[in-house]
Amino acid sequence: MSGLVNVLVIVAVIALVLVRQCSAQRISGDRRWWVLPAVLLVMALREPGLIDPDHRIASVAVLGAELAVGLITGAGWAWTSRVWRAEDGSLWSKGTKATVLVWTGGLALRAALYGIGAMLGVHQGSPALMTALAATLLVRGGLLAWRAGVIPASYGGLANGVPIRPAGRDRV
Repeated sequence: MSGLVNVLVIVAVIALVLVRQCSAQRISGDRRWWVLPAVLLVMALREPGLIDPDHRIASVAVLGAELAVGLITGAGWAWTSRVWRAEDGSLWSKGTKATVLVWTGGLALRAALYGIGAMLGVHQGSPALMTALAATLLVRGGLLAWRAGVIPASYGGLANGVPIRPAGRDRV
């Protein structure tokens, strides 16, 4: 794939994620939260240029730092998102003001890493960015799914799609 297509995919994914993050989103129990990160990772690994062949050590160091920033940003994003159960038993999430700060900090760190890489002469292509974005989305999705899974089901509602019946003397 060309670099332009990769850039368009990255911009589209970021736009989709940001639009979804700014509004309340229902968390489905389909357990497919890992699909988009997996697709991004496959696209990144298929492209040449993940590691700069002229500056291997510096390139791997910058990529490692980029992945670390991605993992931390994804974790911060998941922990700062509000997660709740609605009266009908459905699970919802929405980013908070702290989530915006996490995103801003992550973008600033990525820009700094890009600048450091440029100063070291490391060619940084879109595969590195897609890999870090995949790590961010994977960690965020996994932690959000875990957080949603530990929220107790509402009384008489559904727990993982199974009706909850009151136990013992609470039964009517």
